[in-house]
Amino acid sequence: MAKVLIMPQNKVKEVIESDIWGTLSEILDMGISLGKGDDAIHITIGLLLLLTIAFLMTSFLLKWFRYLFTRKMEGDDKLKFFSVFKFIKYVVYVVVIIFTMSAAGINITLLITASAALFVGLGLALQDLFQDVIAGIFIILDKSLNVGDVVEVEGRVGKVFDIKLRTTRSLTRDDKVIIIPNHKFITDVIYNYTQNHKTTREGVTVGVAYGSDVQLVTDILLQCAQEQKNVLKNPKPFVVFDDFGDSALIFSVNFFISDAFASVRIKSEIRYAIDRKFRQHQVTIPFPQRDVHLFQARPLEHTQVPVNPKKDGS
Repeated sequence: MAKVLIMPQNKVKEVIESDIWGTLSEILDMGISLGKGDDAIHITIGLLLLLTIAFLMTSFLLKWFRYLFTRKMEGDDKLKFFSVFKFIKYVVYVVVIIFTMSAAGINITLLITASAALFVGLGLALQDLFQDVIAGIFIILDKSLNVGDVVEVEGRVGKVFDIKLRTTRSLTRDDKVIIIPNHKFITDVIYNYTQNHKTTREGVTVGVAYGSDVQLVTDILLQCAQEQKNVLKNPKPFVVFDDFGDSALIFSVNFFISDAFASVRIKSEIRYAIDRKFRQHQVTIPFPQRDVHLFQARPLEHTQVPVNPKKDGS
């Protein structure tokens, strides 16, 4: 019958600590040392292994956060965040390297002081850049601006065709590209013509002479809007009698279109139709005019000024 040797518990613990862990500690402590005394730098296998594990963990955690952050985004929006997470990864790598240098015995006080001054200078110099990037992240997340929206920025109307982290590009009606820093969509008042829906209401204002048949004018304006192929049938166009102007009766025809970017051309075509139909029905568009009345307490006095005849030889 074989005998089983039972080792005491304290003996097992001693073997683990002295033999297994001791050997492992010796392996991890193997490396090179540069310098002597307090200024010595120790680069060991354990330190390099710790640095490698830190890099791998950082890369894994950032990929996991990126997945959670962008899992509900569209493909194009996900690509825009790759550069942001790559920048964060590099920053974390730098922090890990600094702590590793400190663990190796390198005095990093001077390095941290210089880095702090450098980061303050970069922060001040790149303040607008960071502001644009943060605004771009908010735009992508809350969907306050989308590709295809028609916006008005500083009096210029354009259709958005590209949204990046730092800038947004839009195409104006005269086929020019406007590059808009993203912070303007956060700090300034921006008119988005198509935020709620693609349908927008437009209008054309016209004045007719006093004494004109206002019902005839209303019918003509409605007919001009309804015959325009780019005007929506529903909601229906309508006419508003705006005011009694100084020189004319002011009317406006309001209509709805599905392409706000083409509103200038559509309104121009309606104005052509209005002018043509007004001529056919003899409706007059008056010129601006003013009546001047002079009131005098007494008649005007006329005085003749004698003219000196020219002298001979002069």
